[in-house]
Amino acid sequence: MTGPESEGPVLRRAVCPGSFDPVTNGHLDIIGRASKLYDVVHVAVMINKSKQGIFAIDERLDLLRRTTAEYGNVEVESFHGLLVDFCKQRDIPAIVKGLRAVSDFDYELQMAQMNHGLSGVETLFVPTNPTYSFLSSSLVKEVAAWGGDVSHLVPPIVLTALTERLGRR
Repeated sequence: MTGPESEGPVLRRAVCPGSFDPVTNGHLDIIGRASKLYDVVHVAVMINKSKQGIFAIDERLDLLRRTTAEYGNVEVESFHGLLVDFCKQRDIPAIVKGLRAVSDFDYELQMAQMNHGLSGVETLFVPTNPTYSFLSSSLVKEVAAWGGDVSHLVPPIVLTALTERLGRR
């Protein structure tokens, strides 16, 4: 896509937000699918100082950068505050969210309507691949903490980091 001659190319941009603690194959499925639809996909790692994650923000950023490098058009950043402010600052008109179940839709629809009302940013819902319909970072952490096999749920580098982290506890 190109804009007027003075503007240069117009890039189609979207954001995939989340805590990504840790990033799962389900997250990567949504990010990968968004990367096929948009010129630039921003992966925004939410900073919530009131929650103690298993991985620090810098570790999550590193794991995401390494696991999304193959896409070539993904930029990984952290943010604190409202997602719509993140979008405004970067001229991002769309949020891409994966939906696992109807229960996700109820909450995400409210968020989408609020975000649109605040800033005009659109939210696109992508149905999760059925292989990952049950998957969440919370479940991965819980199963891994009890010694369960999560190797089919996270990328190998995340599995290594998770095993090392839980091994130190």
